[in-house]
Amino acid sequence: MVQLVRVQNFNVSSDGVAAGEDQSLERPFGHVDPERLFAWARATASWPNRTEPGGNRGLDDYLTRDFANNIGAEIMGRNKFGPQRGPWRDLEWRGWWGDEPPFHTPVFVMTHHERPSFTLSDTTFHFVDGDPATVLEQAREAARGKDVRLGGGVSTIRQFLDADLVDTLHVAVSPLKFGSGLRLWESPDELLDRFHCDVVPSPSGVTHHLFWRK
Repeated sequence: MVQLVRVQNFNVSSDGVAAGEDQSLERPFGHVDPERLFAWARATASWPNRTEPGGNRGLDDYLTRDFANNIGAEIMGRNKFGPQRGPWRDLEWRGWWGDEPPFHTPVFVMTHHERPSFTLSDTTFHFVDGDPATVLEQAREAARGKDVRLGGGVSTIRQFLDADLVDTLHVAVSPLKFGSGLRLWESPDELLDRFHCDVVPSPSGVTHHLFWRK
């Protein structure tokens, strides 16, 4: 069975911005408003943090459900895990997600400053210092035949794209402009030399870009 490297439900604005500047504990996305960026997914019946019945069951919901389909491990960058930079000053920090992280798989956090692994619920976080190919090899072994999800942020996804290690991407483009921040792209056309792409508009206002390797 082929193990794919997948980017799932990654959100950007119409000017390609996925996260803002000046990330902090109080503002995980910097100046970018995540409520607006992720509004399409929060409105679905399958949004994992939904506390009330209802929600749409259309295309957005299908793609929200697909987030965990056949995923055996996740790779993320240090900036997605938390706001600290440089050597770890506080080993008590265990991510943004509380005692029940949404991953349910091993997670490999790419960092130049390693720290001991730890487990919360059914998610074990490993902190690894290596190039994308080396980290991917570890994640594939942990995934036990399932696919590896590349969770972000922008810099991590760009590293894997530059190393030509990404097989599929789903990028949800919201009808917002943030002007500045961390950009996945200037234009999605930048990926068309290596990927096929279907562009599918949703009634929610987002446009889903679905890329798969040529």
